[in-house]
Amino acid sequence: MSKPILQLKNITKRFGSVVALENVSLDVYPGEIRGLIGENGSGKSTISSIASGMQKANNGEMIFKDQPWNPDSMIDALQHGVGMIVQESGTIAGVTVAENIFLAELDQFKNKAGLIDRKAMNRSADEVMASIGVPNVKGNMPMAMLDFQTRKLVEIAKVAMKDPDILVIDETSTALSHDGREIMYNLIYRFREEGKAVIFISHDLEEIMEVCDTLTVLRDGNLIRTFTKDEFEADAIRTSMIGRELEGDYYRSDYEHSCLDEVALEAKHLTFGEELKDVSITIHRGEIVGVGGLASCGMHTLGKAMFGAISLEDGKVTTGAGVVIKDEPTAMKQGIGYVSKDRDVESLCLTASIRDNIAIAGMDKYKKCGLITGRAEKKYVNQQVKELSIKCSSPEQLTGQLSGGNKQKVVFGKWIGCGSEILILDCPTRGVDIGVKQAMYQLMMKLKKKGTSILMISEELPELMGMSDRILIMKDGAVTAEVERSKDLSDAEIIKYMI
Repeated sequence: MSKPILQLKNITKRFGSVVALENVSLDVYPGEIRGLIGENGSGKSTISSIASGMQKANNGEMIFKDQPWNPDSMIDALQHGVGMIVQESGTIAGVTVAENIFLAELDQFKNKAGLIDRKAMNRSADEVMASIGVPNVKGNMPMAMLDFQTRKLVEIAKVAMKDPDILVIDETSTALSHDGREIMYNLIYRFREEGKAVIFISHDLEEIMEVCDTLTVLRDGNLIRTFTKDEFEADAIRTSMIGRELEGDYYRSDYEHSCLDEVALEAKHLTFGEELKDVSITIHRGEIVGVGGLASCGMHTLGKAMFGAISLEDGKVTTGAGVVIKDEPTAMKQGIGYVSKDRDVESLCLTASIRDNIAIAGMDKYKKCGLITGRAEKKYVNQQVKELSIKCSSPEQLTGQLSGGNKQKVVFGKWIGCGSEILILDCPTRGVDIGVKQAMYQLMMKLKKKGTSILMISEELPELMGMSDRILIMKDGAVTAEVERSKDLSDAEIIKYMI
């Protein structure tokens, strides 16, 4: 085997009294796709961010290409050969695609007068986006007009443009739909063929077993084991991740389409530009309706429309009682909750406490005679923290300090606590580990049995097939197929309707 391109030796990282990494050593080789997997808080993002210059270790050393490695920042690391694509948003909203891509390199586009030649910069950005397979995204486009997936593709292009020797991808696939992932996979395989290394972090066990050559498991800040390709076995990896075997069902164990006859929510002829074209769907009490499709198929816009978050050009959404959902306050009064794919921007206030995020939607549940007492609010929030097993120092902890899985639990707690009878879940398990996913799936089944209606929008085919009573497939803003729950249903059957 060749010499390691990157060596991490006895890396330790503490955040106050919390040990995030404890004496972790890891070698990464040229031409290798090294997977990192573990539960939320296991340390996989921490160690990759240290290698990528985002933060410093308390102890340990790093060697990159036979030289001591201690980058001052992510920009410094990228300029010298290690680029990282972060889990959450790594772009700036208020500028263009080109300005995001060349943010630290604007001087190269200055003309003799010292002004930025924006046409030249935009042309270069067009070439960068085309190089990763996204020619329809242009340099002059404002970032604000792009959806979550496309913003992530811009970030990928920005890092890939520098052609680093090591590419670190942290939970990026969860932001991408099927075709977006294909773009990312093509880039990963290209790096391997060129003798470069890739560190690939994912909670999707099937994905990581398919993509990676080796797989390192972290748990509670410790390196547990590294699996070679011929050792990949799902149950063994899961057990290494959580230190025990998973108990109970992961997805649903039944294959029946079961629900009540009563209609909970109905959409008729929804139209919104090119994103929704005469879409009509019905959700019954106690039913999980899945919605899937490729990028820009309209499914994420459908979720917003069902919650009253966009102004439709035509059509309407009504409850079973006939109430028209014209805006978000109306939706909330009718017992509808919405979990956005873009969790950190649209579902949470990261600078607020766990308590504030959960309590905001449930005031009607704990106020008495029009008054809100701190004691009642505290009891209400503590109940959600306990029932959802939210790992935190206290409900006063800032939400932005939580792992992805615990952030998602806070979002669920906000809507479940206030008694939502209809849940619109857009990529509900994005960025959460296998144990939390199982807990969320079991929670969904518990809610279903209580009569809660769930519209689950997902880019995960196993999730759609494993949890839905029926699956609606969207393409080009329209529902093109409906697939019933079945033991014999395959992902190939669903994909053929998407493409």
